Amino acid sequence: MNIAPESVNTAIIPMPKLEEDCYDWWERHEQVLSEQGRINPDVVLIGDSITHFWGGEPRSAGMNGSSESWNSVFEPYRVLNLGFGWDRTQNVLWRLDHGEMGGLSPKTVVILIGTNNTSETENARANQPEEIAEGLRAICDRVSGLVPEARIIIMAVFPREQSPDHPLRQQIAEINALYAKLASERQYDFVDIGPLLLELDGTLSSETAPDFCHPTERGYRHWADALRPLLPVR
Repeated sequence: MNIAPESVNTAIIPMPKLEEDCYDWWERHEQVLSEQGRINPDVVLIGDSITHFWGGEPRSAGMNGSSESWNSVFEPYRVLNLGFGWDRTQNVLWRLDHGEMGGLSPKTVVILIGTNNTSETENARANQPEEIAEGLRAICDRVSGLVPEARIIIMAVFPREQSPDHPLRQQIAEINALYAKLASERQYDFVDIGPLLLELDGTLSSETAPDFCHPTERGYRHWADALRPLLPVR
């Protein structure tokens, strides 16, 4: 097991692929580099599998295609999907440092990242909420440097696990409080659809997220509805 010590904030150290998933991470990165200029996006989405699997371009294994929720919000726009399954904040930093978003001028950038930083594997340790928030801060620094005129939308980390008493729920709440503070400091938009994804008793339904993490179309509709009023008027 090769995991960095607690004294090192791995969430801010750029890293390429760390985990195996249902797609080829390196191939998707190359797709982005070769296709982002053609797409010339109005909107860029940055994230992990939750973003990756929603739809859009570039296409890769695991994506849901042009779902009703995706089309309902993004049909008027050129959109670049920079969601990569299993990515942590450090993976996003590496991708931005290696050409993703280079030369683009989107009007809006939506960032949903951090949930995978709560997971520990043989390839990376779990991060604390403060570390994850620093990872987001570093991503925002990169994005602001690349596209200084773009509107930045920070998404709260979506709720995970079925029970409201699961320890991960409290950790996500702490992460989101730090994300909200960062967004307020920098005058970014902060959007938290977590309450809309949960049932009245606080549970996460399998109808919204069958694995209690990744949304179904039911969950994605809430995200689409939240983003629609924040996108450029067309």
